[in-house]
Amino acid sequence: MTLILFNKPYDVLSQFTDSGTAGSTRRTLSDFIDVPGVYPAGRLDLDSEGLMLLTDDGRLQARISDPKYKMPKTYLAQVEGDVADAALAMLRGGVQLKDGPTRPAEAERIADPELWPRDPPIRVRKNIPDCWIKLTITEGRNRQVRRMTAAVGHPTLRLIRWAIGPWTLEDVPPGQWQHGAA
Repeated sequence: MTLILFNKPYDVLSQFTDSGTAGSTRRTLSDFIDVPGVYPAGRLDLDSEGLMLLTDDGRLQARISDPKYKMPKTYLAQVEGDVADAALAMLRGGVQLKDGPTRPAEAERIADPELWPRDPPIRVRKNIPDCWIKLTITEGRNRQVRRMTAAVGHPTLRLIRWAIGPWTLEDVPPGQWQHGAA
């Protein structure tokens, strides 16, 4: 059984091939990982960064990615504005989205984490502050964290998935991968 922890950079597809437009030159997992027989356990948006798990074990892949197992996923989100306790309380209670309410999340404001620079950098607006929050969810809807922070009035500027269950990005630089223990 193989388990790979990969730190997906910004603007990389979370699949091995680009099925987009003809002649597309978007980067994919195959630009970084040359291990036969492994497949992503879940997805990460093109404009998000961070931890992806890849495995050749179908049961482990299902346990990681199927929402029925409620595998916690922890994100570091740089958001627009100065997040107040009321917004964090809303995230902790579950947020109403167009496709229904989210499960309650763990949410806290954190100090600016020491991270790698993003290329390209986020847009900065002089008159609007930003801050970082750590958010742990147990479901995985499309663009869920971005939609949740927007719903409480703080659009996400940068999003990094830091952990999935017991696995973290600790010691995995962007664009690099390492073997993990299942």
